[in-house]
Amino acid sequence: MKNKKGIGLVLSGGGVKGLAHIGLLRALEEHGIEVDVISGASAGALIGALYADGHSIDEMLDFFERTPLFQLSALSTTKPGLLDSGKYRGFLERYFPGDRFEALAKPLYVTTTNLEQGRWVVHDKGPLIQPLLASASMPPLFSPVHIDGCMHADGGVMNNFPVDPLLDQGLFILGSNVSPLETVGPDKLTTTLSLLNRSQLLTWQSGIQLRLPHCDFLIEPDGINEIDFWDTKKMIQAYEMGYQVAQAAMPELKEKRALPEGA
Repeated sequence: MKNKKGIGLVLSGGGVKGLAHIGLLRALEEHGIEVDVISGASAGALIGALYADGHSIDEMLDFFERTPLFQLSALSTTKPGLLDSGKYRGFLERYFPGDRFEALAKPLYVTTTNLEQGRWVVHDKGPLIQPLLASASMPPLFSPVHIDGCMHADGGVMNNFPVDPLLDQGLFILGSNVSPLETVGPDKLTTTLSLLNRSQLLTWQSGIQLRLPHCDFLIEPDGINEIDFWDTKKMIQAYEMGYQVAQAAMPELKEKRALPEGA
């Protein structure tokens, strides 16, 4: 039987933890492994778009270092949500001047949540920035984004591991999940923020666990949940954690990739 031809990469959401995806991309680059198609939600959608547009690892890190997660000028006064997602559009325009999926060098699928219809939606054609803004707009912190007359929010709300668009394409599916399910002790649930992070993680798990078996190879950085969803001070730590775990996994990934399909 023939090997699967291309590589499809699934990038989960996870806030700051998502920078571990960039570490994985660096390891893949150093080992000469190129991804052909990307599907992502939330932070995974942003990183997937940067990769699909041909940005370097340094440029990806620069994007997150230069884009402030919290800024007073983004406070929402007329929209639901604490911060107005639309006020972040300018940051994305600097990196995606073409503002269309068709302008990207690689196929990209971005998942958002249609709040009005109660369903998750995949975007792969037409305007790019609006779906990216929506996919990363976690309620209630960020305001919803209007797409085709409906309010859309973070793709991770209903599908935080969007492998679905890659199925039935004959791809070798590589998954990067920065929201793994881990058992924690009571000492990890002592603050309001820790309760919020844990509750958010558990909310995602039903959809994630159903989709993980579709991966031919899965990377989940051990200890990544030690980094809080919004802890911008640990962006580089998340990136380095993803890189180290991916580097260690490269021999096994290459071996798995070389096996005949179905082996």
